Amino acid sequence: MSKVIRVRYEKGVLKPLEPIDLEEGVELHIVLLTTGKQEKRNRKRIVEKYKGFMGSASKKEIDELLLEAEFESL
Repeated sequence: MSKVIRVRYEKGVLKPLEPIDLEEGVELHIVLLTTGKQEKRNRKRIVEKYKGFMGSASKKEIDELLLEAEFESL
């Protein structure tokens, strides 16, 4: 299973910002991508380029697609 989620780093712990369905004790491989100013500018440029191409989508759907696209490019 592969899934892209947002997390926040607090006091030495990565905390998911959305519910995730995992069994207790499962181990994962994690790729860290920061969401700094440059990444936000790149996302905005991509969204503007393809805006309306496939119809309407919520901000959450667009953010998820962008994160998945960034993950796939690794």
